[in-house]
Amino acid sequence: MAELIPEFSRPVRMDTLSDGARGIDVVAEPKERAALAGRFRLVSIERLEAQAMLTRVGETVAVTGRILANVVQSCAASGEDVPEKIDQRFELRFVPEADAGNDSADEEIELDESALDEVGYTGSAVDLGEAVAQTLALALNPYPRAPNAEEALKAAGVKAEGEVEKLGALAGLRDLLKK
Repeated sequence: MAELIPEFSRPVRMDTLSDGARGIDVVAEPKERAALAGRFRLVSIERLEAQAMLTRVGETVAVTGRILANVVQSCAASGEDVPEKIDQRFELRFVPEADAGNDSADEEIELDESALDEVGYTGSAVDLGEAVAQTLALALNPYPRAPNAEEALKAAGVKAEGEVEKLGALAGLRDLLKK
């Protein structure tokens, strides 16, 4: 199987990192932003940049930073463009991936809260660009709404929560009891 190449790759070699923090700024170029917009099904990404501090502790790399982005998504109700500004702080750790022979596809894995922000890596570099791209994906509004989304939903026949009649086996019982 061919290995996928990230659209926004910024490898940082492990041998360039030490116990002291190293600041790295990354900025996505227009072609990279267009490719990421396609991957995340966005109308466009107008800006994507991040400032990060990387600190190596053994084979683990701790990263703290901030992502800044301007994106345009489609409204979940009307399909109209919805611009969004993202200013998100993040923390993560790059950790060596476990040996493939030790993992089983059927094995259940339990993660604690600290493991949720771990990114596996192989080889002699970590990919800060891909980590920023994944952070962007997590920061996106999952249900963007344009200002007239409610009107579009009503026109499509979608009722608001308070307008929905209760249905079910006993829904008409009250009316039958009144008779």
